[in-house]
Amino acid sequence: MSALLNDDNLKKYEKLKKQYPKKQSLMLPLLWLFQYQDGYVSQEAMVFIAKEVDNSPAFVMSVMSFYTMFSFKPRGKYHIELCKTLSCSLCGAKDIKKYLEQTLKIKKGQTTDDNLFTYEEVECLGNCDMAPIVAINGEYHTHMDEEKMKNFVSRCKNDN
Repeated sequence: MSALLNDDNLKKYEKLKKQYPKKQSLMLPLLWLFQYQDGYVSQEAMVFIAKEVDNSPAFVMSVMSFYTMFSFKPRGKYHIELCKTLSCSLCGAKDIKKYLEQTLKIKKGQTTDDNLFTYEEVECLGNCDMAPIVAINGEYHTHMDEEKMKNFVSRCKNDN
């Protein structure tokens, strides 16, 4: 089968194949398997998925690029997603962005040299009434401000 999937995920995949009789329906579950297993979806994984769902690697890549939860490269231990929409921008997201870029010395879409932080800007996280919103490893933090972000970054650096 695949040397790309570990034994546990290979078993999960075998179960999924029974759950999803149409091969095309396996694309997102397979993307999730690789994302959770490796922290990103490699080119080799995309080729594997394409073969499994009877499609091209380019199609898999196009599906993957639509969703922000999938990554083409490894992310840092702490994945910071800052909402960049109007509500968050008006409520202080620009200050958080400036702080992150200056403190971590990275721009959006980049990872720190120590692989501790990855910073990305994303479209609406759906909590405009509690702006600005930052998702950290998928957990939402509402009413975020520069001081709260400083405390978070400091705690993360001290824990490592």
